[in-house]
Amino acid sequence: MPTALPALAARGAVAAALLLAVSACADTSPADTSPASSSTSSPAASFPSGRHQTPARPASTASPDRNTAMHIRITLDGQPVDAILNDHAVARDLVSLLPLSLGLEDFHQTERIAYPPRKLDTSGAPAPAAPKTGDLAYYAPWGNLALFHRDGDSASADLIVLGHVDGSDTERLATAEHITIEAAP
Repeated sequence: MPTALPALAARGAVAAALLLAVSACADTSPADTSPASSSTSSPAASFPSGRHQTPARPASTASPDRNTAMHIRITLDGQPVDAILNDHAVARDLVSLLPLSLGLEDFHQTERIAYPPRKLDTSGAPAPAAPKTGDLAYYAPWGNLALFHRDGDSASADLIVLGHVDGSDTERLATAEHITIEAAP
């Protein structure tokens, strides 16, 4: 067990350095104040495996709770797309897990979902907002990430919008089988 401590310390140092690098690039200009919404449904009734996915929302329509500040690199099925994470504690916790490479599956023909290696810390989460097409979100009860290819129905305290994938190629968002999320260079 003593040999594991240096490895854990090194991993923590790398995560801290990545967070500092991403935070240093933060844009603190005010975000658009258009309203947002999100949708949820009964996990057991809606998805046989008990998993739920939530959509991400475009940065151009960000509410004050979606202060866009952290650029990230997302690759969907080998094709890069521009993406920005909102500047809040839950999004920063996601950054601590990067890089991530995850398989995606459909949920309710509205979002593609994936499961990070651990649940995110949701303390300091922003106010609920309805997900929009392109939003990258986190559904806290199930611990999954969600990439929305259609707008969600309503806001939910369980659904935290983490950021937004740019572009209007909803077909690519709807059919993606694999996502890679990395810190922007």
